[in-house]
Amino acid sequence: MSKSSKQATLWLRSACLALALAASALCGCGGPSTPGKDAPQALTTAGGIEMVALPGGWFEMGASDATEPDQQLHKVFVSPFAIDKYPVTQHEYEKQMGANPSHWKGPQNPVEQIRWRDAAAYCNARSHAEGLQPAYDPKTWHCDFKADGYRLPTEAEYEYALRAGTTTAYFFGNSTADLRRHAWFKANSTRGPHPVGEKQANPWGLCDMVGNVFEWCNDYYQEDYYKKSPDHDPRGPVRGEGRVVRGGCWNSKPDDLCSAYRNFETPAYTDICFAKDIHGQVGFRCVRRRVGK
Repeated sequence: MSKSSKQATLWLRSACLALALAASALCGCGGPSTPGKDAPQALTTAGGIEMVALPGGWFEMGASDATEPDQQLHKVFVSPFAIDKYPVTQHEYEKQMGANPSHWKGPQNPVEQIRWRDAAAYCNARSHAEGLQPAYDPKTWHCDFKADGYRLPTEAEYEYALRAGTTTAYFFGNSTADLRRHAWFKANSTRGPHPVGEKQANPWGLCDMVGNVFEWCNDYYQEDYYKKSPDHDPRGPVRGEGRVVRGGCWNSKPDDLCSAYRNFETPAYTDICFAKDIHGQVGFRCVRRRVGK
């Protein structure tokens, strides 16, 4: 991220120094149980969007009892980054892009029917609006991870943020009994997404990380990628036929909401895509590098 005083000011002026999102009035978001100098911190962007600044660290990615070959358990280090507290809403998307492609309309609903390229274009537009360097080349859609602007999370960043320091099947434990309090999914949402932030957040104060809508990651999908991925800030294969989606959606079964669950969309760049074919099940949220990290 740029070290210029202008960009630093954009972050510092809005940083919430309260300990890790304690008892947010919005969506019942709770904070970490052990506060400290490296605890996640809430902030508000220059554009008025709530984010959570996460410390870097090691975590176990995947699942030890995985029934799928693409979920091999392995240790990964993720550098500090900030992530949107909620999926991008239809209101925020339309403000930047001038259109709302969503099937299930509602200003506070997550934007959906979004192609990966549409999500990347929004990241660039949001970066431009705040005077930041866009992360994506609009000709190739290659991501510049050194840019100080917004981008889609890597798959490792998404799982790290979703788990929020937990090692269980779900961020709230191993049982599906408590899933209704934390996610919109097939058992409690029979017709479309819901406004963001209605369910209880994870321990780092992030809402809708599971359920409601699948969320695009920056990575190309590869089934055996975990077997050869780097242990520091993995960014996925160099190329592929599809992009990773994470988190499950309002029409998912409980197994698809597990922290380790992987899915993908293919093809990634055509007009006829997963996001449109299944009528409103794919959205996204943005991340960016931490100032001075």
